[in-house]
Amino acid sequence: MGLFSVGEAGIAALSGMPVCRSRARSGAPHPTGAPVLRGSREAGTFEETFFAVPAKGETDRLLSAARRALDEGRRLKSEARAGKRSLSAAERLLTLLTGAAIRVYEELMTIARLCRGQIYPSYAGLAERTGLGEATIGRVLNILEKVGLLARQRRFKRVPGSGPGPRYAQTSNVYRALLPDCVKRVLPRRLRPAPLPDDDIQRRADVAQATRGMLERLGLGERARVEIGGELGELLARMGATIEHRERDTHYDEQPLKDSI
Repeated sequence: MGLFSVGEAGIAALSGMPVCRSRARSGAPHPTGAPVLRGSREAGTFEETFFAVPAKGETDRLLSAARRALDEGRRLKSEARAGKRSLSAAERLLTLLTGAAIRVYEELMTIARLCRGQIYPSYAGLAERTGLGEATIGRVLNILEKVGLLARQRRFKRVPGSGPGPRYAQTSNVYRALLPDCVKRVLPRRLRPAPLPDDDIQRRADVAQATRGMLERLGLGERARVEIGGELGELLARMGATIEHRERDTHYDEQPLKDSI
């Protein structure tokens, strides 16, 4: 990756780009560099709203739904290969599921049940519990996320180090189980969740729209403080405020001149 100035690094982080270590004139990594993967959030700043305590029997129902989706995906794949039908986009998602993906999902549901919805195992931990390789763990987590059975959030944490400036390192991801529409369609009625009342659906839509509007009105600095949070959010907020101040004091558009009479 290329080198970032302070302002460019702030813009990259705010736009979701990974921030790489800046380099000094000598070419060595800068001592205050903070590598953070795309979409990461600081550990300890958001988990209370991310995790959800599962209701009694909910993890078993989600696992049953995933297994049924696997069977349906295999049936659809077989029919498509035989030329009996063409698959919709939702049906093609189901064909991505594998036995390994459901085995990992089973382990995640066990953790959710035992830890009150707090799911943050490492790849190595999942590999040890399932007997699968870490590369396979990575692939099936991507599948589960793409199908919609899982929400995943990358995290980073502050680490000690010598020299000036903060240091950050990636830590374990956090996960939350979901029940996507493509899976709901193949479930028997007894396994489907009760539909939300119309007023609740409208309320959620209004809240989502209001939240998007609020974020769009925020400047770079305040948006970093709200969406990223923690010490990195504060750092980026100050950088964003500096960028906006410079933009306000700089004129980019030339004033058009009227034709003389």
